[in-house]
Amino acid sequence: MRGAKKVSHGKATILALGKAFPHQLVMQDFLVDGYFRNTNCDDPDLKQKLTRLCKTTTVKTRYVVMSEEILQKYPELAIEGHPTVTQRLDICNKAVTQMAIEASQSCIKQWGRSTSDITHLVYVSSSEARLPGGDLYLAKGLGLRPETQRVTLYFAGCSGGVAGLRVAKDIAENNPGSRVLLATSETTIIGFKPPSADRPYDLVGVALFGDGAGAMIIGSDPVSAIERPLFELHTAIQHFLPDTEKIIDGRLTEEGISFKLARELPQIIEDHIEEFCSKLMDIVGYCEEDYNKMFWAVHPGGPAILNRLEKKLDLVPEKLSASRRALADYGNASSNTIVYVLEYMLEEKRKMKEEGREDSEWGLVLAFGPGVTFEGILARNPSV
Repeated sequence: MRGAKKVSHGKATILALGKAFPHQLVMQDFLVDGYFRNTNCDDPDLKQKLTRLCKTTTVKTRYVVMSEEILQKYPELAIEGHPTVTQRLDICNKAVTQMAIEASQSCIKQWGRSTSDITHLVYVSSSEARLPGGDLYLAKGLGLRPETQRVTLYFAGCSGGVAGLRVAKDIAENNPGSRVLLATSETTIIGFKPPSADRPYDLVGVALFGDGAGAMIIGSDPVSAIERPLFELHTAIQHFLPDTEKIIDGRLTEEGISFKLARELPQIIEDHIEEFCSKLMDIVGYCEEDYNKMFWAVHPGGPAILNRLEKKLDLVPEKLSASRRALADYGNASSNTIVYVLEYMLEEKRKMKEEGREDSEWGLVLAFGPGVTFEGILARNPSV
């Protein structure tokens, strides 16, 4: 029986995962030449800097909405100083809706129940701005019932996926029998810019970020023989660090969104990660000596964050392998990336089970976003 795994009564569980991507696959080895060609820039110093960044990010491939066809239609996107927010939103609003629909359809197919059984929708994006929001367009595209209750989370950045999971958990546990569709969708076109010596930090985003969508179904008390619990969501918390508002700075301007990530971000996360994790670990009687007894589903904001977290907590390398694989294959796709991490984690757990190796029952789902905000969920693997 698919539903025979033991889960706690009334606790929210992830019942299915899904993902979708735009058609443009970018190989990191060819990104630099393509980017400078598309933006009509020949600055050798900036090109050299981006080449170095592309190697240090550990990204191998990622998907993007941007294409030569889009640049031919909107050449002003590659010209410094042009007010292009209207054009960007025209592209982004359509693109994120389409990707969210495809990811949700994939997730619902894996779930195995009817779309009409979805009672709530949580929609997450930092790549669009409109009224009505993308949640309504997604609901329409999926054919959700008009009674479906919707929540939208805009501009939560990299922590949006776990923030959405926290909200979906609360909804599921406070509405018995409910089934929540969580959908995330992001594209970097909203912040695409030509290279500039005045904005060297822009190149970090060029080397690191990717596009795509993710989806999850969350509900409590899985239906035996129909639904398969993947992760039980025990406790979710959020914590923001005072006076760190400028560390992750994003502003909507006439030229789209402008992001700036401060160099000290990895250090700030390293300095506060133990205290944050202990709040969740204490619930099941775990302490710092138990870090390697847990699984770690960490949003891969970048290799520096993963490296510092691994060193600070003295984690064995395989604990962050799902995060590193997601970063290599998809880049940092903002709120979506935690879905890709969880998929890889399930794959690794299946492999461990087949090989008869001991698996971790408890683990943490973590992400870090603007604020600086920490999002964390104490999760349980119901198959252990």
